[in-house]
Amino acid sequence: QVQLVESGGGLVQAGGSLRLSCAASGRTFSSYTMGWFRQAPGKEREFVATISWTGGSTYYANSVKGRFTISRDNAKNTVYLQMNSLKPEDTAVYYCAAKGYGTSTVVTDYIYWGQGTQVTVSS
Repeated sequence: QVQLVESGGGLVQAGGSLRLSCAASGRTFSSYTMGWFRQAPGKEREFVATISWTGGSTYYANSVKGRFTISRDNAKNTVYLQMNSLKPEDTAVYYCAAKGYGTSTVVTDYIYWGQGTQVTVSS
């Protein structure tokens, strides 16, 4: 069992930056692939970024590539999402999620989910 708690969301102007954190409970955090997803009002939850258990492999949605960076610190049981050059269309609730071996962009592949943190980007 893994419990995930996101933090770091907030209101920021377009062009600004935020860093989201996701703290995980459990000793086996380092064995999980981690992902970030987001859901805007009236839209389906969508993939943002994923990172392998070692941190050696990352993958991003085209919409955030070059602006967002996913990273993890297994010693701190934490995964991060650094978001730069934010745009109004990045406004959404951001969720972190965990799955077993292998990176994936598919929502239903992820087993554990946090409660989400709101990110609002004003124009």
